Amino acid sequence: MSAVPTPSPPRLLYDAVSELRRAALAYEQAHQDRIDALPPQRRASARNLLHYIAVRQADLRPLQTQLAQIGLSSLGMLETHVLAALDAVLDRLEDLLGHARSQRPAPPCTFVEGLQLLQHNTTALLNPPRPQREVRIMVTLATEAAQDAAGLRALVEAGMDIARINCAHDDAAVWQRMAELVHGTDASPQRRPLVQIDLAGPKSRTGELLPQGRILHLRPRHDVRGQIIAPALLALWCGEGPPPQAPEGQILLHAGALHPPLPAQLPPSARLQVTDLRSRARQGRLISREGALLVFAFERTAYLAEGMPFKLTNDSAEMAAGTLQGIAEVPGELRLFVGDPLVLLREERPGHAGQRGDDGAFTTPPQVHCTLDAAFTSAQVGQSVWLDDGRIGAVIETRTDDTLQLRITHAEPSGSRLKAEKGINFPDTHFDLPALTEKDRDDLAAMARHLDLVALSFLRSPQDVRQLRAELTALHRDDAGVVLKIENRQAFDRLPAILLEALAHPRLGVMVARGDLAVELGFERLSEAQEEILWMCEAAHLPVIWATQILDTMARSGLPSRPEVSDAALSIRAECAMLNKGPHIVEAVRFLSGVLERMEGHYAKRMTLRRPLSIAELPN
Repeated sequence: MSAVPTPSPPRLLYDAVSELRRAALAYEQAHQDRIDALPPQRRASARNLLHYIAVRQADLRPLQTQLAQIGLSSLGMLETHVLAALDAVLDRLEDLLGHARSQRPAPPCTFVEGLQLLQHNTTALLNPPRPQREVRIMVTLATEAAQDAAGLRALVEAGMDIARINCAHDDAAVWQRMAELVHGTDASPQRRPLVQIDLAGPKSRTGELLPQGRILHLRPRHDVRGQIIAPALLALWCGEGPPPQAPEGQILLHAGALHPPLPAQLPPSARLQVTDLRSRARQGRLISREGALLVFAFERTAYLAEGMPFKLTNDSAEMAAGTLQGIAEVPGELRLFVGDPLVLLREERPGHAGQRGDDGAFTTPPQVHCTLDAAFTSAQVGQSVWLDDGRIGAVIETRTDDTLQLRITHAEPSGSRLKAEKGINFPDTHFDLPALTEKDRDDLAAMARHLDLVALSFLRSPQDVRQLRAELTALHRDDAGVVLKIENRQAFDRLPAILLEALAHPRLGVMVARGDLAVELGFERLSEAQEEILWMCEAAHLPVIWATQILDTMARSGLPSRPEVSDAALSIRAECAMLNKGPHIVEAVRFLSGVLERMEGHYAKRMTLRRPLSIAELPN
């Protein structure tokens, strides 16, 4: 722990705070053109943001400690009212010095006015809060929501305030149906849920992978002692025409080319016998029959494949033979280890696993298509690449016009699986490409009548904000709320400039997309970056949406982990918390709502230390 500085005389403290105030006003003056370009109702927020940027260029930590030692404000909560906070400290120091109070021009907003502006902007974007909690809850909708009006009503009743539609998946018909059902929920007018669409943006993802084949893994359930709790059930359709609906909890296949035809009677001792893909004899005993539908119970693991021959037997005597049909394709995947090669392909074609020679070395490396064409013109040798939300790390070893040859540097000891449509991040690479793609423009047009909010994904510059606003104007949707997703290094580094540009829009907020941001900045930097974004947005009086992996385990399994609960509690710092989809999402929404209600009962912002911020800068 560093030594506590000896308190400076009030005169020196007065000079230090005065210098901060002078720097803040000088910074405002230097960027007066940015203020003048904004609507009058936004200028107080722009001035305060500029003051905050100027103040955060200095290291305030020694001053904070010295002010606190003599019982004055440590400037730990100045975000919403920078000049007013400095003026209040100067007034108290003048009292200590026995000087008459200086006459200073009025600040752009007082402590109360700053909080009121933040509340006003939050309500304008996200609707009024619920009576029991201030923080709103956003939920990402699954594809099934387009056909599940009852499920959407349950989400609203549990506490969902905003439904998020991810335009990277599904299509316009599905999105429109989702939006109609959300807006049609029988909530009160005050509780009408909003619809946010997230434009896909120029996201880099893995392309299609060749399927692994039509293979079925039959697995009985065992207890901790290895004893069978429940066998694996396989239903076999031996009749003409398509098979019926699969019974619940059972896998349904059909018998191709059964000879002779299915006997009218089957004894209880009947068995289905196969030799599986591991050349192991496996059999299932007959447990039920309904006409041509037979159900067998397997008590040993079996790997079955499409077209695999089988026999129906009775006491080892063959009664009929056929082939297994209707096994679903297993999606392709790559299993990657540290040290493995991986080729990213510019050409859009299915990727595949690598081939090894007798010595174990790769004769053909694993390869997969990368959907971001700009990666092949911008990425350079030696730069890092992260795949699947940072689960797999790599470095670029060589490149051509059409390929990037990677070497895996981070993976699970047992190998990490890489599937299709997983994110690819290039944190070291500078991309000069617009956030709005042609697909985004088409999607925005298709959803213009259905959306309340639109989230701009993978923006990198103020120009991206201008392009989105122009698109909304062309669609006569200037009234739509805009959410800026901060999810890459360029957006983070340019955040002050982006906010000053975006303040021109009447309904505005920021989403901290922690998944991609963690990969782009490094996981060790994420916590710090989250705070910096929250502070900057607070200084601009803009609401923040806290997103990515909040109560993810609970949404998927029904039970939260302890770290997740702590993380969920931290979302009280923002104006909205976002949950992802999952089979237990209603329970997760209800749980989060309860956590937030309890936190709001006793939460207060803590004093924070003010070292220089890396993003406290505007380009000339």
